[in-house]
Amino acid sequence: MHMQVPGEAEILSLWERGLARHPIDRALLLYAWARPDLPSSSFPDLPLGTINRALLRLRETCFGPRIIACIDCKHCSTRMEVALDTGQLLAATNEDETSSDFKVSPAEFEVSNLRFRVPCSRDLAAVSGERDINAAAVKLLERCCLDRPEKMDEGFANMLSEVEAAMEDLDPAAEINLSLSCEDCGHSWLADFNIGTLLWDEIDVRARALLAEVHSLAQAYGWTEPEIFALSPQRRAAYLDMVGV
Repeated sequence: MHMQVPGEAEILSLWERGLARHPIDRALLLYAWARPDLPSSSFPDLPLGTINRALLRLRETCFGPRIIACIDCKHCSTRMEVALDTGQLLAATNEDETSSDFKVSPAEFEVSNLRFRVPCSRDLAAVSGERDINAAAVKLLERCCLDRPEKMDEGFANMLSEVEAAMEDLDPAAEINLSLSCEDCGHSWLADFNIGTLLWDEIDVRARALLAEVHSLAQAYGWTEPEIFALSPQRRAAYLDMVGV
């Protein structure tokens, strides 16, 4: 699906609406921009990979396919720059370009005679306050189990790796991992890549830069925000240069 590039006023509106939101809600806000043709009431129940793929395409539309991510080595803390490409990331998730990428009913699978579905944003929100990673994983499995057995934390813990593998097969874009190696110390590890957080950070930087431009030109010429946004980028840059910005 072709996506429109958000205008400057739209970027600011998106930024303003997302400022006070939790990162999970911000991702859904960005997805709503990417898919205005779909009912927003169903977004929290969509598979996580559906959200992530749409945000990768939105990032490509807004800022281009090339991503430079800064990541600290987990062993020696060296700051690394990692070059990524949205097309390659989408290809790695086995995206079907002919698909609408909108699934109201998450994929289901069976492990140890129990039926499960893949996680959604509502599930992430439910376990986001859990500090223990393993406890959060077990709680997530419990939420995604469609058969609703009696309390069986130990049973879920024992089947954790098998269920997670099945979830990854059915929804590979739900969790995007980068295979990294530090040139300084040689340490290798898998790093989580959160497209929702990265895209929001880029929108935040762009929005604050726009506010700075509006502030400078309004202060110098008394123009309103709509009047400033009506200027072409070239003419606005020329005015900013003349006022010493």
